[in-house]
Amino acid sequence: MTPAFEHVRQLLKQLPGLGHRSAERLALHLLVERPERLSPLVEALASAAQTIKRCDRCGNLCEGELCAICIDPRRDSRRLCIVEQVPDLLALERAGAFNGHYHVLHGKLSPIQGIGPAQLNFDRLAERFSSDPVSEIILALSNDIEGEATCHYILDTFLASRPGISVTRIGFGLPSGSGLTYADPATLKSALDARRQYS
Repeated sequence: MTPAFEHVRQLLKQLPGLGHRSAERLALHLLVERPERLSPLVEALASAAQTIKRCDRCGNLCEGELCAICIDPRRDSRRLCIVEQVPDLLALERAGAFNGHYHVLHGKLSPIQGIGPAQLNFDRLAERFSSDPVSEIILALSNDIEGEATCHYILDTFLASRPGISVTRIGFGLPSGSGLTYADPATLKSALDARRQYS
């Protein structure tokens, strides 16, 4: 392969979810098989890089000061769901099970990786607790050590002095249609801990 092709492949390989073969296939598709798709893609990426930014309130993607969710008057501003990343927000929106507002932390606490409170979107969260009429917090963070640590930090830092706010954590467990046999111990424990009354 040419040096130019190899350079493109190496850059694509750095994207999440693309390994060596996937990056190679994508590069071949855009440069050789369907080159007419390359220019619109480059233009769309350049335009998006200029217009898309983080919502000033919640950290979601937007093209103005606030995202479409924050300015939607039909959303329940009393309910706030805290997530790690924008893809988590998008997944919850696709599920259509939540009609409140969100707050995106853009990560979780991880001292090993050098991610402390200053690297996350906690300043805006503090502002929201001061200005928004929040009565319920839903912690939708990962079911791992870093996710748990982040949940405890939020409870201790922002909610200890606000006893009137209801705080819940999303349940974790077995995916729909799966069985117990191949589930790992952490998933089984979460499934048992998140059990509810059967009616």
